[in-house]
Amino acid sequence: MTRLKRAIALRETGPALAAFYLAILLVAVIAPQVLTQTDPMAIAPRAAFAPPSLHHLFGTDESGRDILTRLIYGARQSLLLGVSAIALALLIATTLALIGGLGGRMAERGIRWLIDVMFAFPVLVLALLCSATLGSGIVPLVIAVGIGSAAGYTRLVFGQVLAVRDAPYVEAARALGHSPFKIIRRHILPNAVRPLVVLATMGVGQMVVWSASLSFLGLGAPPPAAEWGTMLSMGRDYIAEAWWMTLFPGLAIVLTMLATTVVGRAIQLRMDAGAS
Repeated sequence: MTRLKRAIALRETGPALAAFYLAILLVAVIAPQVLTQTDPMAIAPRAAFAPPSLHHLFGTDESGRDILTRLIYGARQSLLLGVSAIALALLIATTLALIGGLGGRMAERGIRWLIDVMFAFPVLVLALLCSATLGSGIVPLVIAVGIGSAAGYTRLVFGQVLAVRDAPYVEAARALGHSPFKIIRRHILPNAVRPLVVLATMGVGQMVVWSASLSFLGLGAPPPAAEWGTMLSMGRDYIAEAWWMTLFPGLAIVLTMLATTVVGRAIQLRMDAGAS
């Protein structure tokens, strides 16, 4: 019984802690000045490479900028990158799935072939290819990550569209003379994208990781931007003498991915419980 109580408590505590962390990030995105009064770009050469202390909880970088402040202000850019990339991936996936599922046999074969080609490339490699073509910067980074991660979502939505298009309620709507657009909007699309709610929640964290990876390689926001991947890239040259410059941005990225995954799974469990 004790083990059961511990398991139940852990199952309830994990999503609560993850939601609390994401709530703090949301505050950092909307109103970072609530969490810190320091300018993230303010330099203080005499305080350069200061280790974590009561005055600088996460230490300072090579220019004396406060790491914690930069992490707080960088949450906006990093999370917006993740949300924008997942939104683009879902838009691409939904569009391709509807074309392939409702466009006839040739369109279905074409989309299947396209999905197979996209899956032939690892996500990060495909994102690197897009970044090399589009150049560096925030917008090219969002496009690269969104395109690179669209294959998995496309396959899922495509399967859902194929399952829904011949459902009895869709056939009934056709028999009643509803227009194709109305059938797609009211019947096919809502049922096809419903599973993506959970995957999109969990995918935001993964998008943050991939965006940070490309920024680490110099394809994202240029230094000294307060973006987590860029901060990682800036700290790698000083990792031996200033480990905090790399540790805390990396920890923020990992915690964000874990928190979105835990919250997404909690949502999935609730949806499954409600459906049953």
